Amino acid sequence: MAPHSANLWVLVGLGLAGILIMTRKLKKHAMKQDFGAFIQKLQLLPPPQPAPPKAPHPLTSLTFVLSDIFDVDGHVTTFGHPEWARTHEAASQTSPVVSALVEGGATCIGTTVVDELAYGISGENKHYGTPTNPAVPARIPGGSSSGAAVSVAANLVDFALGIDTIGGVRLPAGFCGILGFRPSYGAVSHNGIIPVSKSLDTVGWFAKDPDILRRVGHILLQAPVVIQRNPQQIFIADDCFQHINVPLDRISQVVIKSTEKLFGRQVLKHINLEEYLCTKLPSLKELSNQNRNGELKASLKSLTNVMKFLQRHEFRLMHKEWINIVKPDLHPAVSADLHEKFEGSDVELENCKSVRNEMRAAVNSLLKDEGILVIPTVADPPAKSGGKEILSEDYQSRAFSLLSIASISGCCQVTVPLGFYDKCPVSVSLIAQHGGDRFLLDTLQTMYTTLQEQVDIAAKTKSSRNVLSQEQSAEIAKEKGNQAYKDKQWQKAIGFYTEAIKLSGNNATYYSNRAQAYLELGSYLQAEADCTRAINLDKKNVKAYFRRGRAREMLGYYKDAIDDFNYALILEPTNKMAASAAKRLRKLFQ
Repeated sequence: MAPHSANLWVLVGLGLAGILIMTRKLKKHAMKQDFGAFIQKLQLLPPPQPAPPKAPHPLTSLTFVLSDIFDVDGHVTTFGHPEWARTHEAASQTSPVVSALVEGGATCIGTTVVDELAYGISGENKHYGTPTNPAVPARIPGGSSSGAAVSVAANLVDFALGIDTIGGVRLPAGFCGILGFRPSYGAVSHNGIIPVSKSLDTVGWFAKDPDILRRVGHILLQAPVVIQRNPQQIFIADDCFQHINVPLDRISQVVIKSTEKLFGRQVLKHINLEEYLCTKLPSLKELSNQNRNGELKASLKSLTNVMKFLQRHEFRLMHKEWINIVKPDLHPAVSADLHEKFEGSDVELENCKSVRNEMRAAVNSLLKDEGILVIPTVADPPAKSGGKEILSEDYQSRAFSLLSIASISGCCQVTVPLGFYDKCPVSVSLIAQHGGDRFLLDTLQTMYTTLQEQVDIAAKTKSSRNVLSQEQSAEIAKEKGNQAYKDKQWQKAIGFYTEAIKLSGNNATYYSNRAQAYLELGSYLQAEADCTRAINLDKKNVKAYFRRGRAREMLGYYKDAIDDFNYALILEPTNKMAASAAKRLRKLFQ
């Protein structure tokens, strides 16, 4: 072949390669335009506006999307899996909640990605692609309603509909830095929606603007117009905030300061939620007491087990036959959960129903008509995309412990973004009693601007404090804790000691001091766990041995308690309290 012919073929090859590369780049760019959120673009147009003097439709000019779990007339719902779409026919009518929004003046522009079979919480979907989290692109958007949350976060639409079973709206709202509302169980119709777990499923929605969130709520809840009320009590669940990976001044303190500014300090109440639930949920109390290792939120972990049992049992009841016949390719976590041996007895199912009833009664009794419970939405920042962190038992347990509160009680909950910490979105959640949806949306509307103002103040304050080392800041927090302890403000002391631990987690004194405050509250499992950590950091911490001995004595672990008192005496032979405690227990039990 002549040299000029060879050169020609080289040029042609390079040209084709260039075209291929450009095509890939254009496809990638196109995907970025909608952040990979959509399954299908479509249009559901509202009816014409009424003639004056009638008011325009309440949702006029607003656009929205649907998680691909809602029926739309003439369209096949994928349920997050192509095999579901292949084996099911197009819907013959549109879901009533979708129709209500369109009739209210909003325009639907498409359906969006959900986790496979809407079963997970990561927002990842290997079949349709994982939507890109606009707030932090390298991390997961959260699920199951990932595409809906991403559409709102990316300003592609004004609001979006999703399904929240075990956190499918609340968690992606927190991860994407937007508002997410889970209504009271049964408050919004489930008709025309593929069920995941009929006793847990709720239709939730996302927005960036609290006014839009509220307007959508008025359409979907169909609740009568009532005079707006301010909350009379706002309960801060201190124990839930003590184990999150964000400083307290960026979350709980923002809520506290906003509450004081809007409603006065007298409205604020502090509560150890786990201890409260242990007194109100007899079926979970024994499980919590039997947990000897002092793990975080034993009773909430037990609630998680109930939630997961109901989800798995009811999902299998509805869809197991389809899964066994079609044998779809599933995400490993979903496949393991649905295919592993599962023998849920009628007795276990009835016990779960009892827990659900007890939980709703407990939360309603606490909050009544005009109370709000404040908890973190999630304990950890969104996991990295494609990583295994989201699959870890610890990560999921920490997430579900918080998400299970509203899922099991059936109460309404709203996720509220509070800016960023360490480049990831952070949020807080407000919970009202079952049926308090209008009240919760009104409270959010009242508090939202002040909350955002306090977020800005906290961020600026942090910048001014950067001149202090973390160790210095930790010592300041510890001293504040000591003062609160002296004033017998045990929960407040725990909060300050927790802050010190977050700033300097290898200081045994901070754990030992927090254990002492836990002892005053009767939180013996937490006290035992803190003392153990203190001893691991400092084998000569006499106070930690003595305090662990006290905690173990109260838990009924008498031999272990005697050993702790004896070791405290070895380290400090003149310790009269340890000597007296060891002598008393030896007389009784040896």
